[in-house]
Amino acid sequence: MSYDVPKSDDEDEPEFGGSTKGWPLWEVFVRANRGLNHVHTGSVHAADAETAVQAARDVYTRRSEGVSVWVVPSTEIHASDPDEAGDWFDDHKPYRHPTFYEIPDEVGQM
Repeated sequence: MSYDVPKSDDEDEPEFGGSTKGWPLWEVFVRANRGLNHVHTGSVHAADAETAVQAARDVYTRRSEGVSVWVVPSTEIHASDPDEAGDWFDDHKPYRHPTFYEIPDEVGQM
């Protein structure tokens, strides 16, 4: 279902270079527990950052599963091209990610 959000005559253009049809898209990142990293959980459409945070909270943390929410305009996210990245992500030094160690249960989240 697609629709156009009505605009008043004195309304400004979208702040983040989005389309004049509808609200900008915001990417949502939620941190589940203190000490863990934020994880991309989805997207919301909202008129501004404050509304985007409220919408993200309502949609992605309904059951109090998050302690922090970030929203970022989709137009502000830039990524590398996998074909041009070359050997950026080759694992030349496996000791940097010691996946062969077993972490004792007493340590907890690491």
